[in-house]
Amino acid sequence: MDHKEARLHGDTSFLSRYQAHLGEFVYGGIDGSVTTFAVVAGAVGASLDSSVILILGFANLLADGFSMSVGAYLSAKSQHDNFEKHRRIEYWEVDNIPETEREEIREIYRNKGFKGELLEQVVDVITADRDRWVDVMMKEELAMIKEEQSPLMIGAVTYLAFLVVGFVPLSLYLWDFAFGFGGDPFVATCLFTALAFIAIGWLKAYVTKTPHWKAILETLVLGLIAAGVAYLVGDVLERIIVG
Repeated sequence: MDHKEARLHGDTSFLSRYQAHLGEFVYGGIDGSVTTFAVVAGAVGASLDSSVILILGFANLLADGFSMSVGAYLSAKSQHDNFEKHRRIEYWEVDNIPETEREEIREIYRNKGFKGELLEQVVDVITADRDRWVDVMMKEELAMIKEEQSPLMIGAVTYLAFLVVGFVPLSLYLWDFAFGFGGDPFVATCLFTALAFIAIGWLKAYVTKTPHWKAILETLVLGLIAAGVAYLVGDVLERIIVG
């Protein structure tokens, strides 16, 4: 749904103009915040120094974020290529076996309740234009709709979200390394990351049209579970290896 369509449906919020990219942003933001916070928690559980936490954290942030964005790009490109492949097949069928394709159009709209002269008029109108004919076949026969976003943009938005939201668990450790924090950065990091989880959960609710409390709670719980597991693993391994 684009911005103009969102306004027609009564959605006049600021976020409606970015509707096309919010799904990728939420996807990247959740993964970025959860995985980076898990790395930080695991490093803290292993009693590692702040400088080591930063090295591990930024390595995860940049490398895992890039890997995720590449995956999103390749997935979108595969869907795009698959759509174009079937579209070419439909064009070939329209050009080479038009009567068979006309009968398929007739059957599709007969199943929708059209019949008699009206059915034939619908078939004639659709098959009078080659592009329209193929578009109908793609949607009605194959249930395939073209993705308007470019695969490159999908990958870029995913990576940006991963970096922006995933930076939150590292921000206080970077401050502590550069200027000194004067306390335990991990406690403050937990609070900051919880706020990031809440924000990304709120965006998730907007995208999925689910209750805000449910989306926020899901994001918080999953993030805390991942961090808790990582912390325990780090603590156990530190006890085994270091003693």
